[in-house]
Amino acid sequence: MSSSNVSDSLPATLILTGIPGLEAFHTWISIPFCVMYLVALLGNVALIFIIGTESALHAPMYLFLCLLSLTDLALSSTTVPKTLSILWLQAGEISFDGCLAQMFCVHSIYALESSVLLAMAFDRYVAICNPLRYTVILNYTVIGRIGFAGIVRSVVVVSPFIFLLRRLPYCGHRIMAHTYCEHMGIARLACANITVNIVYGLTVALLAVGLDSILIAISYGFILRAVFCLPSKDARRKALSTCGSHLGVILVFYTPAFFSFLTHRFGHNRVPKHVHIFLANLYVLVPPVLNPIIYGARTKEIRNHLVKLLCLEKGSI
Repeated sequence: MSSSNVSDSLPATLILTGIPGLEAFHTWISIPFCVMYLVALLGNVALIFIIGTESALHAPMYLFLCLLSLTDLALSSTTVPKTLSILWLQAGEISFDGCLAQMFCVHSIYALESSVLLAMAFDRYVAICNPLRYTVILNYTVIGRIGFAGIVRSVVVVSPFIFLLRRLPYCGHRIMAHTYCEHMGIARLACANITVNIVYGLTVALLAVGLDSILIAISYGFILRAVFCLPSKDARRKALSTCGSHLGVILVFYTPAFFSFLTHRFGHNRVPKHVHIFLANLYVLVPPVLNPIIYGARTKEIRNHLVKLLCLEKGSI
């Protein structure tokens, strides 16, 4: 098929329908979505502000946490405003190029967040297994390189999605049962074989997010072995408490995403669409909501600085 014919077959706009089968409940569903989004905005902005303004928190662990909050803000803000406009106003129309842009942002930010979680696992590994060289190994230059490498990797692995989707003919199909644009949702509108899209999507998931989760598990194997070799109970408790926050964030991030990914590819005809779309919304909403709560509640330094900030604001009123 010539490139001009493929270009002509691309729809000018797509229509996102929201959650199929639950249209009558869209307004009610939008309420918890909106509340969660506002909590995510408030929590992550507060974390970024506290870490940015307190020089005592400019350690590698907190800088990675700041980067995690930035990716959380970007991930939720890329999807939730459009989702709410669909649920409230039935404003589901989006340009095809705009849909591709949203898809690129969702997948690249998600891959970047996975890289940040891996970097945080490496940070905990160095802090517990090689504490004397912690500041030497994880200096500002290394942290910057890790962040840059994560951005480059996410852009490189996700960019082919755009070309894989633009090469497909759509034959006028433009109604997508979803609340935001993502790779397989767009690909399934095509009136052609999408095996290449499926295979590449699976490869990206396994080599990026899947590999990150394996490396995180290996890191924590070494971490736990080192923790239980510590002579002091207090030292073991402190180390486990710090790692517990990160493990909670990892579970919150990967569990709904892997379930959504697997059902989309292997249980597409078995799992009801509204269940899959709910899960897809959870993995862009739940981590941004819970991450600042988990770290704020379990990390003493952040908790103390937050209390100090609130007391200063109360005293100024």
